[in-house]
Amino acid sequence: MSTPVLLRGGTVVDGTGRPSRRADIGLAGGLIVDAASIDRSTATVIDVGGLVVSPGFIDVHTHSDAVGLQSGDAAAPSDLVIAAARQGVTTEIAGNCGYSIFPSAHHPEFESSLREFSETLLGTGARPGADIADFRRRHDASRRLNNITSLVGHSTMRAAVMGFAQRAASRAETDELCAVLDAQLRGGAVGWSSGLIYPPGTYATTAELVALGRVSAAHAAPYVTHLRDEMSQVEAALQEALQVARQSGTSLHVSHHKTAGRFSAGKSVHTLAMMDEARADGIDVTCDVYPYVAGSTHLHALLPPWVAEGGFRSMFQRLADPAARERMRTEIVTGIAGWENTVGNGGWDRIDVATAATRPSAEGHSITLLAARAGRDPVDYVCELLQAESGQVTIISHSMDESDMRRVLAHPGTMVGSDGVPKGGKPHPRWAGTFARVLGRYVRELGVLELEDAVHRMTARPAARFGLAGRGVLASGKVADIAVFDPDTVLDQATFQDPMLHPLGVHHVFVAGQEVLRRQRPTGATPGAALHRLAGIRSLA
Repeated sequence: MSTPVLLRGGTVVDGTGRPSRRADIGLAGGLIVDAASIDRSTATVIDVGGLVVSPGFIDVHTHSDAVGLQSGDAAAPSDLVIAAARQGVTTEIAGNCGYSIFPSAHHPEFESSLREFSETLLGTGARPGADIADFRRRHDASRRLNNITSLVGHSTMRAAVMGFAQRAASRAETDELCAVLDAQLRGGAVGWSSGLIYPPGTYATTAELVALGRVSAAHAAPYVTHLRDEMSQVEAALQEALQVARQSGTSLHVSHHKTAGRFSAGKSVHTLAMMDEARADGIDVTCDVYPYVAGSTHLHALLPPWVAEGGFRSMFQRLADPAARERMRTEIVTGIAGWENTVGNGGWDRIDVATAATRPSAEGHSITLLAARAGRDPVDYVCELLQAESGQVTIISHSMDESDMRRVLAHPGTMVGSDGVPKGGKPHPRWAGTFARVLGRYVRELGVLELEDAVHRMTARPAARFGLAGRGVLASGKVADIAVFDPDTVLDQATFQDPMLHPLGVHHVFVAGQEVLRRQRPTGATPGAALHRLAGIRSLA
């Protein structure tokens, strides 16, 4: 049992969106309690005068599924492991963009390709487990600082049920996918996600998604989607997602909403209006955003989707084939119907290598520059880099407009998610900076959001959306997940060249009443847990 704590003299921003107030906060037995019930003679009393006390932040979109499961000293966690907690994030939601580290293959012939797929995308600790219960067991045994939970990845389910076939699911396969999703949601997964630009999810039909949406509707769990296109066809892609929600009855959450690429600047006006109209028609739709104008993903995702058909072993054969490379070059110029062509919508000069373990000199530089230095065509360079790195290359894509991002951030249906891809090298600074950046740059400096509204979007709203009972609000009886920060100094420091610099102004972070970070330093406490979804809860849009 941890020692009771009294946070004395702080400004409480309680997560509800109501105006801040001066109050003491008591913590005992892992819960928030009436401050008057705390015996000051035996409690730890912390003076937080001049600081804001808020619920711990909930990062609604991470790819940290396996970070804490990789080998390392739990008593001295790496910067990648604790970067989220350093910003005040007390819960991470993994399993996004169609990828989760469960379920494992349902048919023996898909086992090796699914494991290779999962470990390449999410790291060496990402061996696919049987189910959400296995996910929780592994994380509960890993001595976490903060909490984690997960969506069920549609691409992972598809790879488990039907491998990497480049086709629509049959009726029997769709039924099996629905049964898998039903079991995982019954087990406490917080929803399901799709990544419709990524194989094998990209091969799904709208009808397949509607069938799965009916399952999530029955569980009152959200469907979370990386749209089929976030560039030139973003409006059509959003319309498909809304159609899934309308036909199935599921609630809908749009991941990292953006209108990217040279043909889409300003389209957020239309996409946000589409979501508003859908809400008026009774569709429960929300979205999240990260406060940057560059995205990040895996390098192979920039190639036409047929390149990855059959899994990574088949992909490597195509990467070495001159005829396949020539086809890639042509299709990047001409496009393919239904494919989000990132390079065609921007150019190789806007794509920087973020992680390439055996070629660290490439990290932080554009594909255009690297290919020129090597005397290679960009497609040849990309194919050779992927082969050399066994597919484990992440990139940063400078593809968005600041005014679009701010418009999405300010919109009433928006939450905050880092979309952090916590890998080595020069990862996107959003993994270390997102929440401090919102509070420092977009609340204090630019006034895009009021402080109380920003905290609400990062706490109570996501807790309700994803069924995280007892979290997201500072009130007696709620779980004591808490962030304490200085509103006058909180700010991100992470940059694209130095992406793991910790933020300023976050003084204390508590998880289940135990202080896990004090002025950016771990205390040694590891009370974090893998969380269940509260069955039947619906969102507060």
